[in-house]
Amino acid sequence: MPTVLSDVPVAPLVESANRWTSGPSKRGQPVDENSPAVVDRKVKGLLNKLTMENFESISGQILTWANKSEEENDGRTLRQVIKLIFEKATDEAHWSEMYARLCRKMMDTLGDKVSDEKVVDSKGAPVTGGSLFRKYLLNRCQEDFEKGWAARESTHAAAQSKAADDKAKLEANAAAEEAAKESGEEKPKEEAALMSDEYYVAQKAKRQGLGLVRLIGELFKLEMLTERIMHECVKRLLANVVTPEEEDIESLCRLLTTVGKTLDSPKAKPHMDVYFSRMNQLRNNPVVASRMQFMLLEVVELRSRHWKERNETQGVQTLAQIREKVRSPFPFLPSLTFSTRLSLPFRTSS
Repeated sequence: MPTVLSDVPVAPLVESANRWTSGPSKRGQPVDENSPAVVDRKVKGLLNKLTMENFESISGQILTWANKSEEENDGRTLRQVIKLIFEKATDEAHWSEMYARLCRKMMDTLGDKVSDEKVVDSKGAPVTGGSLFRKYLLNRCQEDFEKGWAARESTHAAAQSKAADDKAKLEANAAAEEAAKESGEEKPKEEAALMSDEYYVAQKAKRQGLGLVRLIGELFKLEMLTERIMHECVKRLLANVVTPEEEDIESLCRLLTTVGKTLDSPKAKPHMDVYFSRMNQLRNNPVVASRMQFMLLEVVELRSRHWKERNETQGVQTLAQIREKVRSPFPFLPSLTFSTRLSLPFRTSS
C-alpha cells in the first residue's frame, strides 16, 4: 500500500550561521567588486570565453578589469590579471599566440593612470600605463622561468622515488607469479602501479614549462620581449650538453621552432651557429633518448629549409577562416548540405 503522509506540521529549516552561500559574501552584505576573489572569478570566466571570434569584445572586458588599478597605488589588480593570464596561457600552449595578442593589446591600451608607487624609472618618476604592464610582464616571465628550474629538483626526486616503487612492485609481481607456477596454484592478483601525487605534479610542471616557453616566444614575435632575453633563454637551455635533461631539450626545440625565423638574423648568425653546433653534439650524445634526438633533428632541418615548415600553418584562426580554407581547394564543387544525396562509386546487384 502507498504510504499516507501525516498532517502533522513540519517546522521550517533554520539557517545556520556558518551555512554555505554561492556568492563571495554573506547574504545581505554588500559585495566588494574590487576584491581579489571577485576579480579572480570574473577574469577567469572571461579567459574561459576568449576565442578569436570574440577577441575584441572579451579582451576589452579584461582590460576594463586591469584598469581598476587606476584607483590603486600598488597595481595589485593589474598584477592579479597578469597572473591569471599567465596561468591560462601556460596551461593551454596551443593558444599561446592568442594570449600573446591579448598581452600586446593590454600593453598598448592600458590606462596611463595605472601606476605603482614602488616602481619608478631611472629618474625617479613613477612607471605608468603600458610601461608598467611591460615591466610586470618581464618580471612574471623571469619568475616563472626561474620557478620552473627551482621546482625541477623536487619533481626529479619524486620521479626517481616513483620509478623505484614501480620497479619494486614489478619485481614482487614477477616473484609471486613464479612461485605460483612452481606450486601449481592460481596466479595471484598483481599489485597495480598507481601514479603518485608527485608524479602528477611533475607532469603539470612540465606541461606548464613548455607552455611558458612557447608564450615567451610569441611575446618576442610581437616585440614585447627583447632579443637579448631570447639569447639568454637559449643559452640557459643549452648549458649542459653532457648529461642534459629532457625538459631542457624539449623546451629548446619548442622555443627555436617558435622564434627561430625571427632570431636567425645576419647579425645573430654567429650566435645561432654556436647554438646549432651544440645541438648537434646533443643529437650525437648516446645518453640522449632517441625521441629527443629526432626532435633536435627536426629543428636542424627546419633551419636548413630557412625556417619553412613542411606543412605551413597559420597559427590560431577563426572558424570563418577555417571554413574558407576547407572550401578554397575545391571551388568547383557545390556546397554540400545535409539534404544532399551522394551516389556510391558502385552498387551491388540485387
